[in-house]
Amino acid sequence: QVQLVESGGALVQAGDSLRLSCAVSVRTSAYDYAVGWFRQTPGKDREFVAALNWNDRFYADSVKGRFTISTDNSKNTVYLRMNSLKPEDTALYYCAATPLFSDIYNNLRATSWADWGQGTQVTVSS
Repeated sequence: QVQLVESGGALVQAGDSLRLSCAVSVRTSAYDYAVGWFRQTPGKDREFVAALNWNDRFYADSVKGRFTISTDNSKNTVYLRMNSLKPEDTALYYCAATPLFSDIYNNLRATSWADWGQGTQVTVSS
């Protein structure tokens, strides 16, 4: 339905900034979608980071004020701008899409999202 390809992951130092990109390809039969970013570390569940649904933006408390989700519709691309990176931000970051929703609390779980990219690694050294 919706194909997503992430890029931009890198090894950076604490305090640095990084921007992740997610190229979105939509088939004509695809749904109207929200976009989001999740992250995962070994042995842990995939964790919600940020989402853009209609014109509303949502962030996990751990990244609020440091990360920004945005889109460039002319490029069919979703971005995650990450500032003031911390070692605890180290993870595999995934871009996701799901039908537009009415309640963010039902969409904080990764299982609520329909389509996923392959992930891009972000490593923050101290």
